[in-house]
Parts: sequence; structure tokens; C-alpha cells
Amino acid sequence: MVPQVETERLILRGYGREDYPAFAEIWRDERVVAPLGVAPLGEDEAWGRFCRYVGHWELLGFGTWAVTEKQSGAIVGEMGLFDFRRDLGPAYAGDPEQGWLMSVAAQGQGYATEAAHAALAWGERHFAAFNPFCIISPENAPSLRVAAKVGYRETTRTLFKGAAAIILRLAR
Repeated sequence: MVPQVETERLILRGYGREDYPAFAEIWRDERVVAPLGVAPLGEDEAWGRFCRYVGHWELLGFGTWAVTEKQSGAIVGEMGLFDFRRDLGPAYAGDPEQGWLMSVAAQGQGYATEAAHAALAWGERHFAAFNPFCIISPENAPSLRVAAKVGYRETTRTLFKGAAAIILRLAR
């Protein structure tokens, strides 16, 4: 069972099968995914990612939430604490990675920051040792701003899958 987390304006909840069309629409939007350094997802890739998100909660007890507006009920993005087993070395092995993605319509409204704070608070309560990190492209200024607002600080610059990346840790 995926826990529900509420903020002033948002509900973070698990994905249900009925959420797939909204999920796929967000991941098909080049304006949304380009800052991540990935191409828009085709049907098979979107479905595979969607299933991975659902399975993550089942296998690990944490994962990615659908971010919905309280007022409209619409899915506006996603927020997660996950373990995608990225090959980043022993300094990051076993620690949750935090990531977020917001639809174009939801960008610039503070939703990512609000949801990130809520996910971090949940993580503090549910992990015995909570030392999250995130990976962001140096060109992704909006995500770097969100990371800074919630307390992440740069630790390393590296190449990840052939592209420049900044690894950040939550400052304590």
C-alpha cells in the first residue's frame, strides 16, 4: 500500500491503472523531459516506467508518488524517493535518490518544492538511515533551484550515461 502524503495544495499518492494516460502524456512532452536529458517516451517505454514505479513500492516500500492538485484532482507531476540501482559507486549505494517531474502547466508554481519537502519529511520518518541524493543536469536550472530550496548541496560533478551531471546530497 502506497502511503498518501498531503501538503497545503497537493496530494502525493500511489499510481493506479487509471492514471496511466496522464502519466504517459507528461512523459511524452518534450518540454518536460528535455531538461532530464531524455527523449519523450514512446508507449512501450512509458508503460515500462509506469510499471516500474508501481512495482518499486511493492518491492522496496518506497517509490514515486503521483502528485495531484487538491483542488482539481489532476495529476500535475511526480515525486519520488527510489533506488534505480544507478552505477554511481559505493558512496551512493543503498541511499534513496530523490527525483521529480512536473507537467508544463504545473511548472513555476512551487509544486515541485512543496512536494519535495513532503517527500523528504516522509523519508525522515520511514528510513532508519536517511541520506538522500539527487542527480541533475547542469543545464536544468529549475531542478537545481528546487534542490537548493529543499536543502541539497552539490557534492560531485560527473558523467552519467555520457552526459554531464551534478550529484547533490541533502545538507544536514
